Amino acid sequence: MISMNVILNKRIHFESSHRLLVAGWSEEENRRFFGDEAGGQHGHGHNFVAWFGFAGPIDTENGMIAELGDVKARLNTLIESRYDHKYLNVDTLPFHRLNPTPENLAKQLLDESIPLFTDESAKVMRVHLSDSRESAATAFGDKRALRHFTGNFSAARTTSSPHLSPEENAAIFGSAASPHGHGHNYRVIVTLEGTPDSKHGLITSEVNAWRALDEITYRWNHKNLNKEVTELQNIPITTECLARVIFHELSEQMPVKKVRLYEKDDFFAEFHKGGRFAMGIKSSFNAAHRLHVKSFSNVDNQKLYGKCNNPAGHGHRYDVECVVTGKLDESSGALQSLEDMQRELDSALARWNYKHLDLETEDFTDRPSTGENIVQVLWDRLSESLAAELWGLRLWETESNLFEIQKEL
Repeated sequence: MISMNVILNKRIHFESSHRLLVAGWSEEENRRFFGDEAGGQHGHGHNFVAWFGFAGPIDTENGMIAELGDVKARLNTLIESRYDHKYLNVDTLPFHRLNPTPENLAKQLLDESIPLFTDESAKVMRVHLSDSRESAATAFGDKRALRHFTGNFSAARTTSSPHLSPEENAAIFGSAASPHGHGHNYRVIVTLEGTPDSKHGLITSEVNAWRALDEITYRWNHKNLNKEVTELQNIPITTECLARVIFHELSEQMPVKKVRLYEKDDFFAEFHKGGRFAMGIKSSFNAAHRLHVKSFSNVDNQKLYGKCNNPAGHGHRYDVECVVTGKLDESSGALQSLEDMQRELDSALARWNYKHLDLETEDFTDRPSTGENIVQVLWDRLSESLAAELWGLRLWETESNLFEIQKEL
């Protein structure tokens, strides 16, 4: 069993209104800096989604970092009393004086949730808060702050490298190397790292961040990337290299930590500050299980696991995201064979797909099939089989319960 920490993430949503503005700035100054977020004399609304990340030891008997029902109840009490259906600038201190930016909201939620679990071994170590599909922030217990902006563009391309022959490109990229090209609806997530300004509460101006990202997505939108984008000439047209180009352009204007570029919902590449490349794929499996400890009484099992202890079992469609890192092959522009990576992930999940994890596999005969234990078993298996270094693994048991192992957060 690995020694790396598993992080338990719990999703809580709330609906609130707020308005971004700096007292003492004119209406025009606020609009110029915050854009539409400064609009509405009485505020405007968002459907906020907060992911609370917990780190701590996994109980060797019950297989959990913390009891999810208890985590949900404590967090809901906080959210319902302080944040849900509130005008944050008026109803929720300290936002009468602190600008309720995503950065400040994430930090405040982190500060308020930590004391709720002082009696538990599991500790809240981060909060990731999104106010829309395009905007989010992350606050960490070590005082770090991240801001995330998402843009989209549609483009055609031939996946190929000018450093290789047509035959070599076809051997590496298969049908994606067809000279006739193909298309994708790309999604790019830009992550900034820095300290939110004490006055306006942002790492950088939202207007400037969106303008810089929009300049790239507009320039690449509805283009043939191989033929019509000047800065992409004479480089491999791979998702890895595209992410690097975006990173370098934006880094001249903002404190960029990483750029993640999706070419499909189940495949992305990343380029990180410092030169690290990563790529990730997603897959899923359908399985039944029952949370149950053989040495516990039926009463204790029911008390601990609730409806998840149903004697006949229950099930999930588990979604899995696997991320690897390594050295980019500059000749091809590829980090790892996507086909090989997909095959290894699917092979690992096939052992559990359409099975009862406790009754039809050997992995959970002596330990409960909790999300924490499942992600650990899968990490060990993939670490041995993947050609590239396993960098991160995420397992969604439900839309609100996420378990992950990550070498660097």
